[in-house]
Amino acid sequence: MPMSDDQPYIRFIHVSKAFGDTPVLDDVSFEVRRGEMLVVLGRSGVGKSVTLKHIMGFLRPDQGEVWVAGQEVSSLPEEALLEVRRRVTMVFQSGALFDSLTVAENVAYPLRERAAREHTIGEEEIQARVDELLGRVELSESRDLMPSSLSTGMKRAVAIARALAAEPECLLYDEPTTMVDPLMASTVGDLILKLKRQTGLTSVVVTHDMRLARKLADRVVFLVDGRVAFFGPIAKLDACEDPMVQAFIYLDEKPLAAVAPS
Repeated sequence: MPMSDDQPYIRFIHVSKAFGDTPVLDDVSFEVRRGEMLVVLGRSGVGKSVTLKHIMGFLRPDQGEVWVAGQEVSSLPEEALLEVRRRVTMVFQSGALFDSLTVAENVAYPLRERAAREHTIGEEEIQARVDELLGRVELSESRDLMPSSLSTGMKRAVAIARALAAEPECLLYDEPTTMVDPLMASTVGDLILKLKRQTGLTSVVVTHDMRLARKLADRVVFLVDGRVAFFGPIAKLDACEDPMVQAFIYLDEKPLAAVAPS
């Protein structure tokens, strides 16, 4: 069913999920507007990545509904979920690149899949598109390198280019600045922000990085122990009175204390 432009692209409606006796999501409700960048914030283990897996249909809620692009993905059969996953692409924390393929071949992979499926794109067009995407993520000179030659940040940039090659409607980023140094974290954040402005794609970013959230977010969902402690514009997050939210903001942004001379 086609969705209207004013209909939320993603909706969580009273979603709960537990693994065994451990609750991970507890009555979670929020929405993502078309073209919006939503950041899901919180400490490790509060259900942030589990939220992304529900959007992709890799997990199904124990209670509640998950809607994506006008469809309730929480009730779709696996065959129908494949179409959702063509419209919504995840950039994994690890990059999930193919080790045996060059940078260019990794980016070309979804284009070749599409060519085999639809017979609408030739090799010359594939290579032109690969060059364009690598230029967007500022890795044109790395097209013939193998993933093992790349830094963690560069691997994530390649993963973003590969995700864009699939021509999705929505991009999901899982902890894009984890395990990189502060300079590379800033570079990755700048890249995601540039692509947001260039493409206007609907995006969801999972992170515990407050600086990244302030750089990217239109709105924020802050999860505390699997529940929504805050949902709203990033500009209003500081006014949230939840003690865990305030502690998180304070500790994340507190400058390192100067080391006293011995």
